[in-house]
Amino acid sequence: MGLRLGRWDKRGRLFGMIVGWAFLARGELAGEAAEVTGLITLEPGHFHAALFQKEMLPGVPERAHVYAPLGPDLFAHLNRIAQFNNRPDNPTHWKLEVHAGADFWERFLAERPGNVVVVSGNNRGKIARLEAIVRHGLHVLADKPWIIESADLPTLASTLQAAQEQGVVAYDAMTQRFEIAYRLQRELVNDRDVFGTCLAGSPTQPAVYGESVHYLLKEVAGVPSLRPAWFFDIRQQGEGLADVGTHLVDLVQWILFPDQAIDYRQEVQVLTGAHWPTALTLAQFQRVTGERQFPEFLRDAVKGGRLEYFANNSVAYTLRQIHVRLAIKWDIKAPRGGKDAESLVFCGSRARVEVRQGQAGNWEPEVYVVPNRAGEMDQLLPALRQRLAALQAEYPGLGLETRRGQFGLEIPARYRVGHEAHFGLLTRRFLDYVANPRSLPAWEKPNMLAKYYVTTKGVELARRAPPASGHQP
Repeated sequence: MGLRLGRWDKRGRLFGMIVGWAFLARGELAGEAAEVTGLITLEPGHFHAALFQKEMLPGVPERAHVYAPLGPDLFAHLNRIAQFNNRPDNPTHWKLEVHAGADFWERFLAERPGNVVVVSGNNRGKIARLEAIVRHGLHVLADKPWIIESADLPTLASTLQAAQEQGVVAYDAMTQRFEIAYRLQRELVNDRDVFGTCLAGSPTQPAVYGESVHYLLKEVAGVPSLRPAWFFDIRQQGEGLADVGTHLVDLVQWILFPDQAIDYRQEVQVLTGAHWPTALTLAQFQRVTGERQFPEFLRDAVKGGRLEYFANNSVAYTLRQIHVRLAIKWDIKAPRGGKDAESLVFCGSRARVEVRQGQAGNWEPEVYVVPNRAGEMDQLLPALRQRLAALQAEYPGLGLETRRGQFGLEIPARYRVGHEAHFGLLTRRFLDYVANPRSLPAWEKPNMLAKYYVTTKGVELARRAPPASGHQP
């Protein structure tokens, strides 16, 4: 069914709804009700904005509001919500009231028809809007990244401080914390009988290293997803480390130092950064965006008829004297059957604990434990069995198998919920904090500053050096 809109009033507010959407309530919402007076999506420009509403949310009214300028980003968002409402299995029943026009921001601040705001879109100027949102006493769930330039770190600090003073929740959408492989890796890294203590490593042999590989051609909920042209402008989207690299940096500190506050001014030192472009022909750009030509704002990045998209980065830094190296890479299209993939390795005094993805055609993230020395499998086995036995209460069915000098965790399929489902889990966690803002862990604030210090400082250092040669240095 095509998208048809109801009538608009003088200010551009949509009345009626999108025809054909199933808006009748289908039973009671599960879970305890949070005190949410209304859900507002502000300027959706990324498909993640819709994923926060892929299912109905406990305690959240079904009538939700969208404030945005008229344009393709808004209509893409409405179509995604329509697909959720019209799917045959477990359809949602969102009723959207759309407030569209060039003055959407001013109208949003004046009207504020709810107390929870979702932000996922263009990253240029995002932090200034997030600060204004919390200073108006509204809770905000914002997609990464909150900042893409190191000059904005003070504004991030003042935003988090304002949220604390206003008694509202400002929450960063770190969905990878809900991936079962990383949750298990965190448990094993913090088991001294299995992992030992983390090594310090060195600049050439870091104790923690990881890689994140992404692809520009992507499907969302089974439908090809066109990216807006501004996605390829690093002044609006950010370089790879400042954008998707946020997840890896977050995982490193979340896994190594659970529930501990990190002071980036004393405990983090960014050593080096590098970047290199992914080159797109006009035909590839057309396929990814649907645009006919490179837009004028990208002309300075077009060299020899190809768009040089600086989406690839590496960064080396120390976290409490532990050497870390991360690489972020983007390519045009995944190999057949492939998808975005990550790896993350922690080196301990007894063993390495690794998450690997995409090996031998397996695109699920898997967890491995590798003894440091040959012949120590038998010594490590009792500690691993004991840890898995303790985890059975939370994750029944976990298993262990031996694979040629290493152990592999057997993870039941029911825990493999996937990236899109992580948004629902994260949103429920956020709503729990909204119901009780004091329950937001105190370490979230300093650790957000530490995370974004690494991502933006790494990009800053990369821009001072010549572009790398197209691979991790």
